[in-house]
Amino acid sequence: MNQFLEAIVLGIVEGLSEFLPISSTAHIIVAEKLLGIESSKYLNFFTVFIQLGAIAAVPFLYFKRLFQSISVYKYIIASFIPAAIFGVLLDDLLESLFQGYWFIAGSWFIGGLLLIKIDDWVKDKDHQHDNIDKMSISQSIKIGLYQCLAMIPGVSRSGASIIGGRLVGLNHRAAVEFSFLLGIPTILGACAKKLVDYRHDLDIILNPTNSISLLVGAVISFVIALLTIRWMVDLVNKFGFKFFGYYRVLAGIFLAIYLWMN
Repeated sequence: MNQFLEAIVLGIVEGLSEFLPISSTAHIIVAEKLLGIESSKYLNFFTVFIQLGAIAAVPFLYFKRLFQSISVYKYIIASFIPAAIFGVLLDDLLESLFQGYWFIAGSWFIGGLLLIKIDDWVKDKDHQHDNIDKMSISQSIKIGLYQCLAMIPGVSRSGASIIGGRLVGLNHRAAVEFSFLLGIPTILGACAKKLVDYRHDLDIILNPTNSISLLVGAVISFVIALLTIRWMVDLVNKFGFKFFGYYRVLAGIFLAIYLWMN
């Protein structure tokens, strides 16, 4: 497949899956396998870089919210600190320990079961925070620790942080909103780390052809993410997270069947 067409397809996958609790990284990895794209340092960098396009949709849509109250920034920073610490110390180790398509299938399945049950576990907390400005620093840190689980391939960053938000007492809308906002420093940090990791190979990664592909993928993921965020908020408000849980369970089963048959 043409490199630019691959960038478009992967950009669509990233934009659709980054903010849904279904693991964008796992979807990108599986999409690369189905498309027959060979692993490379450029591809690893591309996978992280196009997340910048998706995350750019958050300040675009939540511009007023980011300037509505400065208190939200202290909660975002408190939640980001665990990811920054454990990301530097453990990210590469966890990637090497937990990898492979069978592991992704298992992560999808188990994560799906958690999403199906999460609303039952916290239904007595629905009367609590409907506004992230009412959070505490300790709640923020707990959400950040839950988000660290997403360093394990197949565990969704948004899913982990949303589950964390629900468990500390946020309602659906507040948990989703905070997950979106928390993604800004988390993804920026992940991209910065990848730049440092590949600093000696940037001349290859950023050659003219690859640079255009990076830009195409990022723009596509931005546009698709804009539409996905609006759709997700409405869906979660109506049905909670069970819809995504059922999807993850089915995705895990179908991936396992595919791997078993091939």
